[in-house]
Amino acid sequence: MKIAILGKPFDENVAPAIQGLFDDLLARGAELFVVESFWVYLQTHLNVPANIRTFRRGDSLRGMQFVLSIGGDGTLLDTVTYVGSLQIPILGIHTGRLGFLATVTPDRIPQAIDALFKGHFVLDERSLIRVDTDPDVFGDITFGLNEFSILKRDTSSMIVVHTYIDGEYLNSYWADGLIVSTPTGSTGYSLSCGGPVMLPQTNNFIISPVCPHNLNVRPLVVSDRSVISFEIEGRSNNFLLSLDSRSVTVDSTIQIAVRRENFTARLVRLNHVNFLSTLRSKLNWGLDRRNPEGILLG
Repeated sequence: MKIAILGKPFDENVAPAIQGLFDDLLARGAELFVVESFWVYLQTHLNVPANIRTFRRGDSLRGMQFVLSIGGDGTLLDTVTYVGSLQIPILGIHTGRLGFLATVTPDRIPQAIDALFKGHFVLDERSLIRVDTDPDVFGDITFGLNEFSILKRDTSSMIVVHTYIDGEYLNSYWADGLIVSTPTGSTGYSLSCGGPVMLPQTNNFIISPVCPHNLNVRPLVVSDRSVISFEIEGRSNNFLLSLDSRSVTVDSTIQIAVRRENFTARLVRLNHVNFLSTLRSKLNWGLDRRNPEGILLG
């Protein structure tokens, strides 16, 4: 089995679990490929064989059966950009903070690896958002798993984002910015701006204004079959476009449209994990002092 591994530096207390991960995979005869930047870190923190092969961004991962993402949700978002249209299943191992997407905790790594080799898992198909701009600003990576944002930059003044759905005028948002979120991204930036939580299989986008001037403007759910386009204006001529963790500065002459990407991200979900249990755990739903010892309901 060929497995690619991406990751970020981790706390020392996690090192034994990550060491166990590599030992287990090598003992099972897996052929490992580690992203070069992470490999440099591993050589000084773990006991790993020197002959493991490495790869860089831009190298094809074709032929891999799985990709392991070791870190937080940000690491997994970055991993999706390495996989792209190959749609290789991604398993997120959580060594970060919140962990909505990377759900395998270090203590459950042995069970997770065993499940991979035995096929005891399901694949969650997560829709992606695609951004087209003229001129092009995002290069070859024009898709994201969580959200696309238009934000003000270098000024306290609001911006105006004129928004259209399938060519029809929707609204002019006077705000600090505007977010278009996928269902996966509904528990991220959009949630902090008052957007709804959506189940991952929901075929919609969420349009959420950031600190809108008009208090009666609320987040809007639209079909992800729609094409959403924008025009930006403001006192400053510089604005920030953000696609997951990638940001660029643009001016008001840019033309922007977003739509659903024609491929998906495939996330490995172990049989004991589901989205609703993750919501209860990460958002503390049901946590109440009336419950014995603060036990989560459900």
